Parts: sequence; C-alpha cells; structure tokens
Amino acid sequence: MPVIDDLLAANAKHAAVHRMGAPVAPRKKLAVVACMDARLDVFGALGLEPGDAHVIRNAGGAVTDDVLRSLVVSQQVLGTEAVMLIHHTECGLLGLDEAGVLAAVERTTGERPPMRLGGFGDLDEDVRKGLERVRSAPYLPHRDQVRGFVYDVTSGLLREIH
Repeated sequence: MPVIDDLLAANAKHAAVHRMGAPVAPRKKLAVVACMDARLDVFGALGLEPGDAHVIRNAGGAVTDDVLRSLVVSQQVLGTEAVMLIHHTECGLLGLDEAGVLAAVERTTGERPPMRLGGFGDLDEDVRKGLERVRSAPYLPHRDQVRGFVYDVTSGLLREIH
C-alpha cells in the first residue's frame, strides 16, 4: 500500500531525530477520551506534548467497557487523576442509522457485527452520558475531575458540557 509506505518513510525521518525522555506516566496526570475523527488533533487543540496525557480514541469518543478498562490502567497503574471527554460537531455517529449500517455490513460481508456502533441523536446528551458512566465507575479512584466538551470542527474551539 503506497500510503503505508509513505508513512514508514516518514517514520524513518522521525526516528533519525527522535529523542527519548517522555515519562511512562503522563506528566499532566490526564487521560483524554476523544473521537477518532481525523479532523480532531487532540494534542494541538489542547496544547499537549508527547508524554503529557493518555489519549484514548474510538468512534464517537464513546465511553465503552474498553475505554473504562483503559482508564483503570491509566489511573491505577500510571497515575492519572483527571479525565477529559471530547466529542465534536459533524460527528459521523450523530444521527447514524445503526440498523441500516449493520444491515449493509451484513449484505457486503455476509456477517453482522455483534456490537453496537454507538450512534446517538443528541451530541450534548451523549457527552453527559459518557460523563455519568465515568463518574459512576466504582473501580476508578479519581472521578471528581471528569469534564466533558464538544469540539467545533469549524472554529477549533471547545465548549464545555455541564
């Protein structure tokens, strides 16, 4: 694949100037859960550098069981204390016809995915649900510094959800 070959060439250039030094535990004691959308540069939007925070990404920035698993490791093993959830405008999961997509996948591949895709109808409400899921997880010791935001892909600004 040419695109992967291009990325490997870029990696070789990166490795030539790479310097070790970032700690294993995030310097800012922060974990960010964000959507995988390519328009969202989490490090740039938040002014972060490598080593500052854990960044956990998936479709929609959903607080899934796997995200909670990662937060357990982030907090219990690597010392993070704050969690930031970031959704964004123009998300592909906003208003998603989940049943239609699952049916299309089944028609195309012959298999229906066993998991939910996580579509939602209200962006702010989905952030609130994610906040509640993190704040109510009894196995996370740090649940008091959990905040949620919507990133505007047009302006680049974050809007806090309460």
